[in-house]
Amino acid sequence: MPWDPVQYLSFDAERLRPALDLLARVPLEAPESVVDLGCGPGHVARILQTRWPGARLTGVDGSPEMLQQAAGALPGARWILADLADWQPDHPVDLIYANASLHWLDGHDALFPRLLTFLKPGGCLAVQMPRNHGRPSHLAAFEVAEAGPWRERLGPLLRRQPVAEPEAYVRWLEPWAPHLDVWQTDYLHRLEGPDPVAAWTRGSLLVPLMDALRDEERGAFLEAYRQRLREAYPMDGTGRTPFWFQRLFIVAKRETPG
Repeated sequence: MPWDPVQYLSFDAERLRPALDLLARVPLEAPESVVDLGCGPGHVARILQTRWPGARLTGVDGSPEMLQQAAGALPGARWILADLADWQPDHPVDLIYANASLHWLDGHDALFPRLLTFLKPGGCLAVQMPRNHGRPSHLAAFEVAEAGPWRERLGPLLRRQPVAEPEAYVRWLEPWAPHLDVWQTDYLHRLEGPDPVAAWTRGSLLVPLMDALRDEERGAFLEAYRQRLREAYPMDGTGRTPFWFQRLFIVAKRETPG
C-alpha cells in the first residue's frame, strides 16, 4: 500500500511527542547498534542518531516512499526495505525501537517474544503503539467501510483490535524480560483546520482503505467519514478540534546472564 510521507508528517509535532516519551524511558547509555523498526520517513531516526551518535543506526520499513525520504534526511544510516513481520537482524542488537509500527502486524503473542531474541543480553525492546481503535476516529471508518458498496473489499482490511490489553504484553514478555515498563497515555491534541481528524487518519488508518477503493469511490467514502467525525469531534470555542488519542508503551529489557 502506498504511504505518503508528506501526509504522515502533516501532524509531525503531535506524532513526535509519544516517540520522545518512549525514548526518554530507554535505559541504555551507549548502545552500539540501534534499529528503528518501522522507521517511516526517518523523523525519529534523526533523534535516535542525535542521542547516540556513536551507534550503528539501521532503519527498517516496508514502504519504499518512506525509506526514500528517510535516506535523504539521514544518509549516514543503513536503510532496509523489508516486511516488519519477517525482518531479523544479521547479528544481535542493543536496541529495537518501534514507534507506531507494530500495531500493523498480527500475532503479538509470538512477535514480541521473537523480537526479544534479536537483542544482546541487557538489550532493550522499546515499543509505542496507538490504542485508539475503540474510539470515534476509528469506529467511524469501520462503519463507513461496512455500509457502502465497497464493504466486500474493505471488510477484510478492518483491524478492530490490533493491540491487546497491556496485561497481555506483560504476560507474553515477562518470562524473557523481567524488567518491564508498561504504561498508557491519553494525549489531548487540539487540531487546526477543516476536518482535521480525517486529515490525521489519512496518513495512517485510512491508507490501506484508500488504496483498496476505486478512484471514483474515494470521495464518497471520505465525505461519509468526515460527516461522522464532525459530529464526534466538534470544534471548541477557539476554532480548534480537541482530539483524544490513546497510546500504549512498552520497554522490555532482556535479562543479563550472571
